[in-house]
Amino acid sequence: MPQVEGGYTALDSANTNGHVGSSGGAIYQSTTEPTGPQSVFESMKRAIGQVVGTSGNGTAQDTDDLLAASNGRQAMVVGTRERDKIGKPLLNTKMPSAPTHTAEEARLLGTMPIDPMDDIELRSVQLQFPNARGSILEACEQRRVPTDKGDVHVAIQGDNTKPAILTYHDLGLNYVTSFAGFFNFPPMRGLLENFCVYHVTAPGQEEGAPTLPEDYIYPTMDELAAQLVYVMSHFGLKSVIGFGVGAGANILARFAHSNPDKVGALVLINCVSTQSGWIEWGYQSFNARFLRTKGMTQSVIDYLMWHHFGRNPEERNHDLVQMYKQHFERGVNPTNLAMFINSYIHRNDLNITRTPPGTPGTQPSLCTLKMPVINITGALSPHVDDTVTFNGRLDPTNSSWMKISDCAMVLEEQPAKLAEAFRLFLQGEGYAVGTLQKLGRKYSTASQNSSNHIELTVQ
Repeated sequence: MPQVEGGYTALDSANTNGHVGSSGGAIYQSTTEPTGPQSVFESMKRAIGQVVGTSGNGTAQDTDDLLAASNGRQAMVVGTRERDKIGKPLLNTKMPSAPTHTAEEARLLGTMPIDPMDDIELRSVQLQFPNARGSILEACEQRRVPTDKGDVHVAIQGDNTKPAILTYHDLGLNYVTSFAGFFNFPPMRGLLENFCVYHVTAPGQEEGAPTLPEDYIYPTMDELAAQLVYVMSHFGLKSVIGFGVGAGANILARFAHSNPDKVGALVLINCVSTQSGWIEWGYQSFNARFLRTKGMTQSVIDYLMWHHFGRNPEERNHDLVQMYKQHFERGVNPTNLAMFINSYIHRNDLNITRTPPGTPGTQPSLCTLKMPVINITGALSPHVDDTVTFNGRLDPTNSSWMKISDCAMVLEEQPAKLAEAFRLFLQGEGYAVGTLQKLGRKYSTASQNSSNHIELTVQ
């Protein structure tokens, strides 16, 4: 069965000698199979061209007969179902790989780019951490500090002759994903001229960390807090300003409670001061089991996203949510994270309490944290109630509770508000000077025009 250019397949003529009769009826009784939408007139033209081109002894008279016949008879294209009914053999009805264009269509399409997106280089575009996250890796000096419970990874950012700020991250994160964006925020860059930041990462939680040995006993929350003594001793630090988030805030609070002379002030975000409840214990126990046996499952990712962003985070910042989902899927060692989660859900209570002033036989400094504390949370965070409970156990004369609106992950969603609060807190403690104050005034003026606001309550 011949195949002609343009996608039409013509059946053999009714005559056995290969010639077409003068009436041309055999041509129009044959069935044609188009591979693209064509008009009736185009079908007639292609059928005539096929007969003229294939006839061995075709003459002009044959062509005239065909044209004459075309004036009196209308061509009919028979569908597949109709051919079944009349008993005609079926043609190849496979879907063509690409539509066939006429010469006119080819000329028109030739004047247009095949893919209008070829001029835009999108293949090299990749999702990057906001606020120049990658620069912190180059700016930090990486150290491994030996402790009684294994080595601890510490990244030093800034001049180590300046006062020290010690940070500790939350579950599923490390110093890069938790603090890089905030400390590279423009108002915070001036901070490095006045301070040196020591980013502490929990064992096995850094980027590309190998799986911890099976016989390794992961430190408890109290032991993780005790490791900070080795860190301070290693770098010769006498006092630090603690800056912690979530689980890291709990660790710093433990360290400050047991070593009050080594902590000058605390900035704690979403800090939990009580032991885990039944719901948290149940969810996190399943997460730890899935991480050990199946790796990073979707249910674990969903819980981590809720832990950091609360409900419906896509409605606030879709790109930020996708970035952290990608980090949980690819940048976290599941086995090591399961050990960290297991230590966190088995934490004990901080055993601090607010003692009313003037109570006979008691000293408030022995029952609660005696250094200045700023207790921060986001209005959309699932840990708001925990921070309220924690605030009720602090001394009201040296602590404050702050709720920042329209966010849950304060460091990423509201860095300008947090930077302003952090600057004022340090300035009130006599730390902030020079460039930091100038940047603070500049951005505090800009933030006054913003619709966001800070709710500050001292209780």
